[in-house]
Amino acid sequence: MPEALNLAVTIERQLPEELVKFLRLAGEAAQSSGQKLYLVGGVVRDLLLGRPNLDLDLVLEGDAISLARRLAGIGGGKITAHPRFGTASLRWNKWSVDLATARLETYEQPGALPSVKPGSISNDLFRRDFTINAMAIELGSGHYGRLLDIYGGKKDLQRKYVRVLHEKSFIDDATRIWRALRYEQRLDFHLEPDTLRWLGRDLSYLESVSGDRIRHELELALKEESPEKLLRRADELGVLAKLHRSLQVDDGVAGKFEQARQRNVAGVTLTGLYLALLVYSLSRPETEQLIAYLRPRKVTVQMFRDTLALKDKLSMPADKELPDSRLYALLQGFSATAIMAGSLAGDSALVSRRLDRYLGKLRSVKTALSGEDLKKMGVAPGPAIKEILMTLLGARLDGKVTTRQQEEALARRLAR
Repeated sequence: MPEALNLAVTIERQLPEELVKFLRLAGEAAQSSGQKLYLVGGVVRDLLLGRPNLDLDLVLEGDAISLARRLAGIGGGKITAHPRFGTASLRWNKWSVDLATARLETYEQPGALPSVKPGSISNDLFRRDFTINAMAIELGSGHYGRLLDIYGGKKDLQRKYVRVLHEKSFIDDATRIWRALRYEQRLDFHLEPDTLRWLGRDLSYLESVSGDRIRHELELALKEESPEKLLRRADELGVLAKLHRSLQVDDGVAGKFEQARQRNVAGVTLTGLYLALLVYSLSRPETEQLIAYLRPRKVTVQMFRDTLALKDKLSMPADKELPDSRLYALLQGFSATAIMAGSLAGDSALVSRRLDRYLGKLRSVKTALSGEDLKKMGVAPGPAIKEILMTLLGARLDGKVTTRQQEEALARRLAR
């Protein structure tokens, strides 16, 4: 058997000095208690690929929470323990490390969360999604830096393959289908032929997974650097249709995603904007079906509904002299994300310019006078104050008043 690869030099070259010292200290602390500690998962993969990754996951063949407390006592820091799962997070200065007890997982039925019990490092690696994420690095002083690669992850990195560890992987946990596409597109890899075949065979198992878990995978997908690539691949393989049969990502939608990254509007997140663009082509009933399935947060639900309602409103008057006050009245109350989606996805260049004008200028226009100012001017409390403020705002938007003094004069006329 060939000698195992040692990554000690790679660790020192790619990780900050403080984290390197911590890994050595942690490995020695575990070894002094007769336990073995390993660096596992995505950081091992990225060390081999030369990609930056400071998300450190450690697995201990022993009691991870006790080790975390010991390390916190040695070097300072704060731990958050989860005894039910045998895990702990250790935070100090600007760093964070997750520690877990090595465990064995079994699935009672497809789509169910796994049953967990303590296990060995080989058990722990076998429960992982893909071979490229199922490698570990020993941290004990005797074998510090030695790569543990039971399932051929390093070879799959060289081949640029995303490969599951066994044939029932997608049946056990169909969310791995979404993760497979994430890694394939992020790393510019390919699904290994058997993995691709099993993915197509097991698409129906996505229906065994809760909408909350699928929503989480979709949100992670939308945080990728170019999520449209991933979504087009999901569309091609039939994965996207499992969210809703009417969802599609063609060249046009992909182009809108690219344009979205060039915009920077206060109150609009890229993930939210991607979601709005994704549902833009759906009907209202289809959107409600998607909402019922994914069960997103209330703010996202409202954004979905705003996007569809605004799309219906985008047949706003087409004459070029639409006053800014009228434009403001049409758009007030809609989320900024829905408005931006309408600007990107709408068919009218004129309408898009108007939406951009609202987002870039009009929505931030305020009156100089407040309700309290009007009361001091003698306006009786009640509906009249609101009406006067709305008229003043319209005059501001249309450039009919530009100073506080002009607002006061107009307010006095309105009050009379």
